Amino acid sequence: MKKITLKRPLILLILTTFLTINAVAQSNKVTVSQDPKFEQLLNEKRKINLSMATNEGYKIQIYNGDSENSKRELGRFKNDFNNLDATIIFSTPYYKVWVGNFKSKIDAQRHLIEIQKKYSNSIIIKPNN
Repeated sequence: MKKITLKRPLILLILTTFLTINAVAQSNKVTVSQDPKFEQLLNEKRKINLSMATNEGYKIQIYNGDSENSKRELGRFKNDFNNLDATIIFSTPYYKVWVGNFKSKIDAQRHLIEIQKKYSNSIIIKPNN
């Protein structure tokens, strides 16, 4: 009787092993499909990160105040000076509109002369990293 009870688990073990040898797991190919806008978003993010990393220079601040007016001033500036980058920075409790990314103070001063014709309260700043 003991031989019969040991044979049954042994046969099941051999049969299970034989059947699992032929089992196929996952293939080694991975296909990624992504929206084309995702790459565009990544490029924009890289551009922003690069400009944030190069804050070694000077910027011109054209506005300092509340959120709504800063958005309005940013839009107005982009219409007036579409060749310069501009962004809104929040520094408690004010919103600031910073424009340009100038490597030297002289370059910033040249642009400041033009910008002050429309934004008289503009100043040159050197952001802290």
